[in-house]
Amino acid sequence: MLISLIPTVAFAENSENILYEEHFESETIKDEIEKNPRISLWSAKSAACLRYLKKTTPEFSISSEASYILEEAIAKKYPEIWDIFEDL
Repeated sequence: MLISLIPTVAFAENSENILYEEHFESETIKDEIEKNPRISLWSAKSAACLRYLKKTTPEFSISSEASYILEEAIAKKYPEIWDIFEDL
């Protein structure tokens, strides 16, 4: 079985500016996603726009539209990582 590694991810911890780096196996992440593919986010403006569309557009799906917009944005910003998960 071929296991690809996601490129190193670095992030700062609060105000201490300590950087941590970790490698993740893509198969581990795929297993997690199969169990629960949902994400949550907070955006008042996005929520307002999508709820407006839900009330004014017949058969509009907030979930479908949010998924489409988010997937397009992530694929554009992180194409190398997006390609790793092409089969999901």
